[in-house]
Amino acid sequence: MSAAGKCDVVVIGAGIIGAMSALYLQADGRSVTLLERGDVARGASHGNAGILAFPEIIPIPAPGIMKKAPRWLVDPLGPLSIPPAYALRIAPWLWRFWRASSPQAFRHGLKVQTAMMQLAAAEMQRIAQMPELSRFISTTGTLDLYDSEASFNNAASHDWQEKAKAGFNFSCVGRAEIEQLQPGLAPQFRHAMYTPGGLQVSDPYEFTKAIADLAASRGVEIRKGEAVRVEPAGDGAIVTLAGGKRLEAAKGVIAGGAWSKALSSGLGDRLPLETERGYNTTLPRQSFNLSRQLYFNDHGFVVTPLARGIRVGGAVELGGLDLPPNYRRSEALLAKAGRFLPGLNTEGGSQWMGFRPSMPDCLPVIGSSKASPAVVYAFGHGHLGLTQSAATGRLVSDLVCGRSPAISVEPFRPGRFA
Repeated sequence: MSAAGKCDVVVIGAGIIGAMSALYLQADGRSVTLLERGDVARGASHGNAGILAFPEIIPIPAPGIMKKAPRWLVDPLGPLSIPPAYALRIAPWLWRFWRASSPQAFRHGLKVQTAMMQLAAAEMQRIAQMPELSRFISTTGTLDLYDSEASFNNAASHDWQEKAKAGFNFSCVGRAEIEQLQPGLAPQFRHAMYTPGGLQVSDPYEFTKAIADLAASRGVEIRKGEAVRVEPAGDGAIVTLAGGKRLEAAKGVIAGGAWSKALSSGLGDRLPLETERGYNTTLPRQSFNLSRQLYFNDHGFVVTPLARGIRVGGAVELGGLDLPPNYRRSEALLAKAGRFLPGLNTEGGSQWMGFRPSMPDCLPVIGSSKASPAVVYAFGHGHLGLTQSAATGRLVSDLVCGRSPAISVEPFRPGRFA
């Protein structure tokens, strides 16, 4: 085994969570090595929709959701699917997901997500004020669209009441206002909620890369290498790389997204981390005159305006890391977008599939490994990684630097599933 190099803090993973954590740690005076197995921001951070979804405080595992799941699962191209080859492997995760949908667990998740999103909004405002990063974030506003009055009243009214209690501002709009806010929608959309303060990241990949570049310009070392094992060593940790090289660190942060499970398992933390495989198609910018973020809530997908084009994506496929992509899901979403936006030119797009790291209670894992307080976890954000990245960076730096965290991290502790 190769001799070890010594460093202060090693952050494993240079996606949005790892890059943001490195930036916060550096600002707190720590010497940071940001370790990435591939290229910066080429995982889930590369292809997300770019929405800073702070109002999304409603836990996905809600009471009654398991009654809907069978209807979704019989449609292999629907909003939630599980490939047959993965069904047995995902069963324990689904059981925990069902447990998290109890009324008591739902209320707990709502309270936790509300606190996390309030911190996330405040911390991202700080990030947006940095000259190197401000150009990536703009206010576009968000339209949450519903197929019918019944779907809005029956499925969504309680959710919007909770968002209002949390302090988010929005208004109910009808067809005339919808047409003003986003011309060209199909006439079926006569009921929507409009959030004027909805924030859009112009390019999630470029934004994440700019964060990593800013961290590097301030002294963070970005190093290519695949971490295959993390283990305690006295008061610190040793990170072993593929090929045998080792890094001795005072602190280690595991922010490897969907690839974090093997490293945490090696430390004795058996975490139910699974992989939401997200699909999208990015169309040329001239494909449609898109004014703002569009949520098609009854269909589980979004259409968002990016600097490089129009992104059509969403839905959930619980299929792990190894199965080949099923791009029929991208095609199904694009076909729906074409029906809902009749003037949309659906030709010339590029398809993408990425791995979102997801926990069954839809809360991230943020906290120390049971093996050692020198190892901090920061993964499992599902589809909210970009949104909660600055808050996570703040909490990681609080933990590494020995401060009381900005909000309680007890709900995010790794041992909550023991």
